[in-house]
Amino acid sequence: MVDWSNWAGTVHASPSETVMVRDVAHLQLLCEESSLEGRRVKAVGAGHSFTGIAEPTDILLRMDQLSGVMSADAVTGRVWVQAGTPLHVLGPELYRRGLAMTNLGDIDRQTIAGAISTGTHGTGMGFAGLSGQIRGVEMVTSDGSLLRITDDQSPEMLPAVSLGLGALGILTAVEIQCVPKFLLCAQESPDTLHSVLESLDQRVDGSDHFEFYWFPHTDRVLTKTNTRNDDESLRSPLPGWRSRLDDDLLSNKLFDGVNRLTARAPRLIPKVNQLSSRALSARSYVDWSYKVFASARDVRFRESEYAVPREAVPALLRELSRWMQSSTERIAFPVEVRFAAADDRWLSTAYGRETGYIAIHQYHQRDHSAYFNAFWSMLSDHEARPHWGKLHDLAADDLRERYPNFDEFVALRNRLDPRRIFTNAYLDQVLGA
Repeated sequence: MVDWSNWAGTVHASPSETVMVRDVAHLQLLCEESSLEGRRVKAVGAGHSFTGIAEPTDILLRMDQLSGVMSADAVTGRVWVQAGTPLHVLGPELYRRGLAMTNLGDIDRQTIAGAISTGTHGTGMGFAGLSGQIRGVEMVTSDGSLLRITDDQSPEMLPAVSLGLGALGILTAVEIQCVPKFLLCAQESPDTLHSVLESLDQRVDGSDHFEFYWFPHTDRVLTKTNTRNDDESLRSPLPGWRSRLDDDLLSNKLFDGVNRLTARAPRLIPKVNQLSSRALSARSYVDWSYKVFASARDVRFRESEYAVPREAVPALLRELSRWMQSSTERIAFPVEVRFAAADDRWLSTAYGRETGYIAIHQYHQRDHSAYFNAFWSMLSDHEARPHWGKLHDLAADDLRERYPNFDEFVALRNRLDPRRIFTNAYLDQVLGA
């Protein structure tokens, strides 16, 4: 028996056995035997989800050896990748082949399987989340069968299995629709929340990738605008010293120290946020997309993120601001706001609608419950959908109302995993037992 916990420390488990999967045939045998024995198996990647979606019960499967690019077609941009490949490894591997993923999230520690299975997304109204880039899936089901589902082979199942929560089977490989490698011209600028919300549509529609971070108890924000470009002569990355200063020292080590201090003296947070937000300076640089999209995140925190119709974002942020003004809670972590295109993945938070994402955070040494519960109470009128890998309190009956294909997904789960060898407490909560 080996103790396991996720990155955030919100989930702890003691599975009876940990197995390093050698290859697909080995995984097929493990699933078949587990089904016959009535034991549950769970493939675990980087453990970067805040929920218990990856919590192992009986057998924890490590997929580290199923990693790497299997094939890449430079003409079509189709790339088959083994499921255990971490995103921070995949980015350089695609670049070497002249390719890139269309869009990425702001963290690249996850495996490709974990990222698509939990609904990881980036920002940009012209771009879907990571699962929307998937054109094929290979996975092992509960009886040990290996299924291959692509956009021309059982295509009706692709919208389900490309964002399957780990409930349908264990992914062994995915096919990604990539694009030629490209640069991002990154512009980061301080601004005010009032100004951003007043001009939000223009900012979102007028840029390839727009997001912003709002500092609670202030009207200050940091905006990030990334513009795509394929002219390699424009490449002008941050100098090494600036990257170490901004991203390692200020955004991680110093930020962690500040949070340790304010965790002991929360009354200081409004003043600290004012100082921090006003100390921010604009910066711009140009680098390859995979280097710009993701940032290092070493400070541990708790996070909840909800997807709402794009047009609901300003009203929700104003309501959250009013609550902060009237509440005794003090919030040190910025609120992150992003946007994404509508897609057709059944359990995607952006299914069928242009989407805005509001993510709230709390330092891991402080109680997050009052803050998160207050935010959740504001969402009832907005058909809000929680990120599957981030904290929320919704159950199957709530989620069924928010996903048109929810029952079809559950029916597919019943067919592919009738004995529920891939389930755990979280999946029983959100999908039903």
